[in-house]
Amino acid sequence: MKALTIGVLGQQGDVEEHISATNLALRQMDLKGEVIWAKTMKDIERVDGLIIPGGESTVVGRLADYNGTLQEMKNRISKGMPVLGTCTGLIMLAKEVHDRFVSNVKQPILGIMDVIVERNAFGRQIDSFEADLEIPAIGKEKFKGVFIRAPVIQKTGSGVKVLCKLNEIVVAAQQNNIIGVSFHPELTNDTRVHRFFLENVRTLVS
Repeated sequence: MKALTIGVLGQQGDVEEHISATNLALRQMDLKGEVIWAKTMKDIERVDGLIIPGGESTVVGRLADYNGTLQEMKNRISKGMPVLGTCTGLIMLAKEVHDRFVSNVKQPILGIMDVIVERNAFGRQIDSFEADLEIPAIGKEKFKGVFIRAPVIQKTGSGVKVLCKLNEIVVAAQQNNIIGVSFHPELTNDTRVHRFFLENVRTLVS
């Protein structure tokens, strides 16, 4: 199998943390590959899989729209490129976005995952928390989810598989090559979410 090239969208957010977690996951899986800071259209063109990290979703969307990476991401993901969206990344992927505090959400999004997402669903920064999550797709052991101004999935389309719920609220889902989670897996020492994503990349590009 060829060496994988994984990109972490580098507009704003937890880029370095995702790069570190993905590099560790590659080593743990004994996979050859590199992880790049993906900032430009050319970067998006060359990757086998993409991670859209947490951050400020409005800022990320506007910057990606401005430099052309938003449309390039949409094109690549539509054609089957695996993607992992965490927190802001989930918001970016959703077909529709609401907000707990702002009635009219206007921001550039990819609109490519058949889910409706609510931003800031658990409250502001001060309301951040951790929770032990059951995610059968990554194993029996519970995963510590870090929720920071986290979104939730309010509604899923028929082609979307729910991966995890927290108190009956959907916080992780998958639609073919697209994985979206509400929490920040890069802020833990547990790489199972990244390994799950890499397995998706390996399967789809082999």
